[in-house]
Amino acid sequence: MVEFVTILVILIFTALPARSADQPLATARAPHDAIDARRPLPLLPVMAVHQKQTMREHLGAVQEIIAALGSDDFDAVQRSATRLGFSEEVGQMCEHLGAASPAFTKQALAFHHTADRIATAARDHDRSRVLVELSTTLQACTACHAAWKQDVVSESTWNNLALLARFGGRPRE
Repeated sequence: MVEFVTILVILIFTALPARSADQPLATARAPHDAIDARRPLPLLPVMAVHQKQTMREHLGAVQEIIAALGSDDFDAVQRSATRLGFSEEVGQMCEHLGAASPAFTKQALAFHHTADRIATAARDHDRSRVLVELSTTLQACTACHAAWKQDVVSESTWNNLALLARFGGRPRE
């Protein structure tokens, strides 16, 4: 099995387009990328649209948490925080979006687990802790947006990068 994986990785590398040593593996960079040090997150076009829609939904949930907390509606805080929290479906989506970049998956899953703590604090009707956990969750948002930028790639490039990541190939992140 090890020989097969080695051969497969070699075949993938030979199929990738030639690049210079300072060029990231995913795609050639645009000139403005020289001042944007965030790591590229390779995504298919449909994945990029879905991710942006999800980010807007996350912002909506944060707004709902703040509004509900302002009226002491801890049940509503908990419902909205649960939308941000971890579930098996969310875990699968994060793993799929980060299939070509496992470090992204790790960071995305950590974000969802921070949101779980907002729901726990709301269940306990602990306003102060809700605010602390909301702040921690927003810090996770900020850190992720500071670290990653979408890099829309072709299906063949995404498949190659996801396969490399799965079998231990190390595209630069």
